[in-house]
Amino acid sequence: MAPLFRAIMAGGSLRDRLIASVGGVFGIGVTAAVSFLLLRSAAPLPLIVAPMGASAVLIFAVPASPLAQPWPVVGGNVISALVGITAARLVPDTALAAGVAVGAAILIMSLLRCLHPPGGAAALTAVIGGQHIAAAGYWFALLPVGINAVLLAATGWLFHRLSGHSYPHRPAVGSSAAETSPEPHLDDVDRALEDLGETYDISKEDLALLVGRVTHHARARTGRR
Repeated sequence: MAPLFRAIMAGGSLRDRLIASVGGVFGIGVTAAVSFLLLRSAAPLPLIVAPMGASAVLIFAVPASPLAQPWPVVGGNVISALVGITAARLVPDTALAAGVAVGAAILIMSLLRCLHPPGGAAALTAVIGGQHIAAAGYWFALLPVGINAVLLAATGWLFHRLSGHSYPHRPAVGSSAAETSPEPHLDDVDRALEDLGETYDISKEDLALLVGRVTHHARARTGRR
């Protein structure tokens, strides 16, 4: 592979990175344009918030990630904004409120199965975003955060209909070529993850399918059955 581009993520080709870049232009462009039309009366609140940039990276660069799916994008951003607003109201010290907002957002997103890294930024923005966001109160979680998140997830769905990627992602079904090396059972995956003690940004179903395909190709390469 040329030194100009060396993939950091497994499966991330130069073509996929170029598609992700086009997706980012499309996703943020459409989200911003529609938000400006819908939310002009909401000024002086920001009409598109910075966490959407981070959400776009996930949606368009790693659309198979559990963190990039529509529920994490919408739920993670909106719920975290609500958490941040609450922290700002209950904790008088700004630095402490910022920490509480992000920490509580991580916990609540995890419990509600919508963990989304940009949610941490949404929670923080609700605390340190300034007087206009503070004055908007809980409406900030809907206008603009909720509208932005819904529009971005919708543009991701539309874009990936054309890009050929699965979004919302559904694990592929194993092919008959892997019959001699069956996919690991999900219980096996659970045990392996417990052994390693780490969290990986891939679903158990995709991980099991990937390991099954790796085993199939390794056996084909070595001539084993």
